[in-house]
Amino acid sequence: MKYKLFGRKTGLRVSELALGTGNFGTRWGHGTDPTESRRVFERYVDAGGNFIDTADSYQFGQSEEFVGELIASDRDQLVLSSKFTLGAEQKAGISTTGNSRKNMIRSVEASLKRLKTDRIDVYWAHFADGQTPLEELVRGFDDLVRSGKILYPGFSNFPAWRIASAVTMADLRGWAPITGIQIEYSLVERTPDRELLPMAEALGLGVALWSPLGGGLLTGKYRAETVDADSRLLKLGRVIRSEKSDRDTAVLDTLASIAHETGVQTLHIALAWLRHKADASATDIITILGPRTLNQLNDNLASLAVTLTDIQIQRLDEVSAVPLGYPHELLASTATRLNGGSSELARHGKSVY
Repeated sequence: MKYKLFGRKTGLRVSELALGTGNFGTRWGHGTDPTESRRVFERYVDAGGNFIDTADSYQFGQSEEFVGELIASDRDQLVLSSKFTLGAEQKAGISTTGNSRKNMIRSVEASLKRLKTDRIDVYWAHFADGQTPLEELVRGFDDLVRSGKILYPGFSNFPAWRIASAVTMADLRGWAPITGIQIEYSLVERTPDRELLPMAEALGLGVALWSPLGGGLLTGKYRAETVDADSRLLKLGRVIRSEKSDRDTAVLDTLASIAHETGVQTLHIALAWLRHKADASATDIITILGPRTLNQLNDNLASLAVTLTDIQIQRLDEVSAVPLGYPHELLASTATRLNGGSSELARHGKSVY
């Protein structure tokens, strides 16, 4: 396991793979018990991992409770991140959800109790609530950093323009800097290539990627012809993704072909492609694994031994690419003209604007 700094605004050293703990607990009606959670956690740490990601809403608070027990004996060696917005209560009301200062303070205090710790290393606003002014949210983060209850603030599942505004606001007002973003990204979800990833690179933000296997789709388990009435796909909805477009089918077919060539599973190829993207990027990118069982974690970790050829990477890049849209494609063509017909931007289909 390799380590990297989490963005250009911190000296925080984290492992290239984080352990997502949304499956730690059973209050959602699915997940894993304390014994299996411990086996997963200990295997991850033994492999060199040090970045643990949870949220107050995961398993309605039970994930944080499990994590609190697991990290207690080695807290200082681990980087702990959690999130707030949705609340831990199964039937949370308007006063215990959202990004207001009121709910932020209530949430961090409750999370600290469940996690049995005096600080959260990386604290994310889990979702944009569409109502709380950015000034309130960013100043609230600053207060929590100054109090020592959190060390690094970040944004999860926010639009790029809101994050950029928050980063600028914090910098100009001398508040605690926004240090990272958490986004969904995989071979079947590459729309962050349009705005979020270029923004993170430009502003020096660390990036944590969730659902790197496309909600299980990239394992091959949820291909259209294999889904049945008892499938977890039908029970978990948005958490699990189905094969629903020609592009999905093309990505899965290409993965299967490369997996056959390489002699490994499709999930190994999908994770190895992400690792290549992270290594080739100027942005500090971390992949969050979300295993439910020890066997699933071992399958994920096996991807660290997989090396893809340049041609295989190019095939995956091309089959999974999404249109950048306006204004990026217009600017790419303009950049080509301004550079005498030759542009790195045009060759790589990358937006730097």
